[in-house]
Amino acid sequence: MTTISDLAAFAEDLRVEVNQRLSAEPEMMVGDMFVRVVAERLIADGSLEDLDVCYLRQQGRPALEISGYNISSDGTILDLVTRETEKSGETITRTRVVALFRRATAFAQACHEGLHKLKEESAPVYDMAQRIHAEWAQLRRIRVFLLTDGRATLERIDESTLVGLPVTYQVWDIARLHRLAASGRVQEEIVIDLEEMGHAVPVLESPEQSDGYRCLLAVIPGQLLADLYAKHHSRILQRNVRAYLQARGRVNREMHTTIREQPGRFLAYNNGISATATDVEVERREGAVFLKRLHDLQIVNGGQTTASLHHASTNRTLDGVHVMAKITVVPEAALNELVPRISRYANSQNAIRPADFEANGPFHIGLEHVSRVAWAPARPDSTRETHWYYERVRGQYQVERSRQQTAARKKRFEGECPPNQRFSKTDAAKYEMTYLMRPHTVSLGAEKCFQEWTLECKLDERDAPTLSYFRHLVAKGILFQGIRTQVLKLRLGGYPGQTAAYVMALIVERLGGQVDLDLVWRLQQVPEQIEATVPHVTKLVRDVIISPPGSANVTEWCKKEDCWNRVRAVSWSPPADLAAIASAPRRS
Repeated sequence: MTTISDLAAFAEDLRVEVNQRLSAEPEMMVGDMFVRVVAERLIADGSLEDLDVCYLRQQGRPALEISGYNISSDGTILDLVTRETEKSGETITRTRVVALFRRATAFAQACHEGLHKLKEESAPVYDMAQRIHAEWAQLRRIRVFLLTDGRATLERIDESTLVGLPVTYQVWDIARLHRLAASGRVQEEIVIDLEEMGHAVPVLESPEQSDGYRCLLAVIPGQLLADLYAKHHSRILQRNVRAYLQARGRVNREMHTTIREQPGRFLAYNNGISATATDVEVERREGAVFLKRLHDLQIVNGGQTTASLHHASTNRTLDGVHVMAKITVVPEAALNELVPRISRYANSQNAIRPADFEANGPFHIGLEHVSRVAWAPARPDSTRETHWYYERVRGQYQVERSRQQTAARKKRFEGECPPNQRFSKTDAAKYEMTYLMRPHTVSLGAEKCFQEWTLECKLDERDAPTLSYFRHLVAKGILFQGIRTQVLKLRLGGYPGQTAAYVMALIVERLGGQVDLDLVWRLQQVPEQIEATVPHVTKLVRDVIISPPGSANVTEWCKKEDCWNRVRAVSWSPPADLAAIASAPRRS
């Protein structure tokens, strides 16, 4: 049973992580970093697909307040995030929760009515409001999330409507976040009650196997699968399937044609789905077995089928459409070992390669190992060698820090592995894709950039990284973060991440795709030659990225390859001293 002291300790760990992350990005507000840290957990959980952190608070009638947003990759779901921070241990009343949700929905309505027209076009808030306004016609649902380090007395609020769209509400307070973390699971349990949804699904049941699992075979109505996806969205997709769909698109045209023209043949033409569950409840009557409830349903093969059915159901009925399903019931103790294997083998003969979207493969494990043994040279202002800590699994750094049982050991750990030298798999993807001159991919956001890096660089097929690879990766990170810091000091307004990615990519491009990364590693800082040229290159880049064609907004413009092509076309040649640090071609 969770105690008050458990919650207090968890809240303190969360506060420490937020502050450590702020040391690397001091320009962010504490509340924004809290939202980012918690959002990363919800993205891993599948509750969120992604999130652009962007804060707006506007007084008036009605008052508006929002901390971030995301529009799903199929354009049908608007996620809005609001926050109540620095309330550790305090109770958040029902009245306060309702008020925060009301401000968030008022913001959505204001976007629908043209809020962006009242904002500066160069501001991130303009982009957020303008994009929501532009995408409104495609939306089918709005979800509002409250993130707080306090304890809410209200966990649920009834669904409402806004401009004809259903609106659902979720409260993620410190207790719920602790449950997610303490369970040791990637995501919260989902319980699907088929009786409550009005479905009776007959199944064939296998005997329990020697490993403790069993299988069920069923023919599921297509509408049921579409309804499950509408309610739970990507949370019912196993993570590598979810990531693949986000990276490569959701809807299959041939499936749509079959649904529209020959719905009765969908069962014959479609391969069906494979799924896992931690438990099922069945009812036996009249010699048959019927499925009643599923616990922790995860689709490991058939994500595109599920998403396509949901997409089709928005403008037509799915009468006559059925899908074959194999459901493997896996004991919870075997989840982490068995489910990834089921997913891998289920997908081994189709378009989804066993790409390691969860960072459990040899490449990421090898990168983690090298990071623990590789000592970085002392910085010019220090005499101490340090580690660059690769956080393969979210929260790994904080767990290892907490294992140091005394204050002296914690201090030693932080001295050897400074918090600002911790980097995650999404950071690694950002550094690599920027160096590969793909700033438009970096601008897609952390998760999508990681997915593209995984697929494009075939990480699942690569050997464990060498020490040389690790040093070069860190050097790319030093360049990116150093350039970003310089961009921030120029105080040019929003989009520092996109600007830094484009500035670094342009410098690398003009140096023939090569920088002396060994030099950067030895220095442990951005070389003076690059540092000196960043302000000028930043001005050239900013002139392009904040001037999108037509009525496009800056955030979306930065995601386009056309934006990168426009930046590449600017007239600029590196000075001789900068050109001198270009290295001979290498594989890195």
